Amino acid sequence: MRRVRRFRLAGTAGAALLLGLMSSLASAREAIVSDAAPAAIGPYSQAILAGDMLHVSGQIAIDPATDSVVGDIEAQTERVLLQIRSIVEAAGMTLGHVVATTVYLKDLDDFPRMNAVYARHFQDPEPARSTVEVSRLPRDALIEISAVAVR
Repeated sequence: MRRVRRFRLAGTAGAALLLGLMSSLASAREAIVSDAAPAAIGPYSQAILAGDMLHVSGQIAIDPATDSVVGDIEAQTERVLLQIRSIVEAAGMTLGHVVATTVYLKDLDDFPRMNAVYARHFQDPEPARSTVEVSRLPRDALIEISAVAVR
């Protein structure tokens, strides 16, 4: 069994240390871009590297040849996860560094089919994950996935 150690930062010295750490992370932000993933379709970055944490923006399955979303839930999930992998690799990491994902599904009935594709991309221990059904996604995609990776 793994033991978890918890540390408490006491008083104003602890608060100052935490604020200093947060400030240095905020100032060390770097946009990460992969040519193997579609360019952002709005005022956001594909991903931001802050210290050792990579925050990957939600990815939808945009076919670069047609600039459109095509395919069923399995095809879209596969494309999205390949895009996330390319962005994570552009930051010098692998999918093994992904610690959390959020999956947005247009139809929660697609969960089992999405999950089968998703499971092929991550090794044990798989990232923490939240999955939610949404009424609509950009470009009427069936799925969007965001991720957080830690070096």
